[in-house]
Parts: sequence; C-alpha cells; structure tokens
Amino acid sequence: MPIKKLKIMNRLRVLRAEREISQEELAHKVGVTRVTINCIENGVYLPSLELGFAIARFFGKSVEEVFIVEESHEKRPIKIA
Repeated sequence: MPIKKLKIMNRLRVLRAEREISQEELAHKVGVTRVTINCIENGVYLPSLELGFAIARFFGKSVEEVFIVEESHEKRPIKIA
C-alpha cells in the first residue's frame, strides 16, 4: 500500500514582497526571530500550528493560502528478512 508523503511549501516570500516588508518586520509582528522566518521560507523548518495561523492571520489569508500542501504517493520499501 502506498504511503502518502506530504510536501509543504509556502508563499511567505511572495506575500512579504506584496506587502513590502522584510523578514525582520514579519518576525517582529508574529513574535519570532528573522532566522525562523528565513528557515520557514526556505523549507528548512515547518512552523507550529500556532505560528502558521499567526502568519496567515497577519497576511489576512487562510493557512491554506499561505502554506501549500502537496501529496505524493511513494511505494513502501520492501524489507527482505
């Protein structure tokens, strides 16, 4: 049976550009560091639900409009005993 693997991308860079705000400004508004925002933008770190909602609320968007989830189906590796 295939395993569903989730790939989560985000639109933070685009949304920040539309608002003309820096990573530092966004970080201050949602209560995290600039490094955290940078890591989220680059897919290094997935935000907690609380932070994800705070970011979406800041931009006046739904979580689904900020964070895009794609499903892919991968075959399970066969274990040989």
